[in-house]
Amino acid sequence: MATRQPLRVLCLAGFRQSERGFREKTGALRKALRGRADLVCLSGPHPVVDVAGLEGAGPESGPCPPEEQLRGWWFSEQEADVFSALKEPTVCRGLEEALGTVAQALTTLGPFDGLLGFSQGAALAALVCALSQAGDPRFPLPRFIILISGFCPRGLGLQESILQGPLSLPSLHVFGDTDRVIPSQESMQLASQFTGAVTLTHSGGHFIPAAAPQRQAYLKFLDQFAE
Repeated sequence: MATRQPLRVLCLAGFRQSERGFREKTGALRKALRGRADLVCLSGPHPVVDVAGLEGAGPESGPCPPEEQLRGWWFSEQEADVFSALKEPTVCRGLEEALGTVAQALTTLGPFDGLLGFSQGAALAALVCALSQAGDPRFPLPRFIILISGFCPRGLGLQESILQGPLSLPSLHVFGDTDRVIPSQESMQLASQFTGAVTLTHSGGHFIPAAAPQRQAYLKFLDQFAE
């Protein structure tokens, strides 16, 4: 019997996450999916200033390695490197660069079977799938998508591009009942745009759950794509 190859999944980090930090945040999930899926982590293209880190930096502090630089996918204000998921933004500054970063990763690091996104990364992953379904040649349609603490992106027609759905690819939507960063109704609204969406709730907040109950749900979802 041939050995089953793990699925390859491109994982998009949240806002203000470094690539190394996101790898650490997905460590429990990586362990839970060992042998079933290989997770390739990607953070946003735009550096985000860590105010707390700057306040605590000493005079001998050097620049941090690229993989430790806090990053984001886009900003919701023109003059400040900030992002709010729940307010209508004045701009979506840096979004085209974000889409270009994902397109480049799909080309240079792929092929991938699916996408996974967390928080702002989940909103971007959903947008990528909407663009893919609309025929954007930069984005081959993935076999599946996993969205954790996701939301419909707002501003400049972004929400409309998602809400014009339905998006037809298989999807798993994971969110916490006590998430105060992205309330569960935001994730539920995003899930409603996907045909046959599978939802997985947990009692926690804004994080990537990977305890035994969630592990079984992830594996059940992924096993339908195993070859």
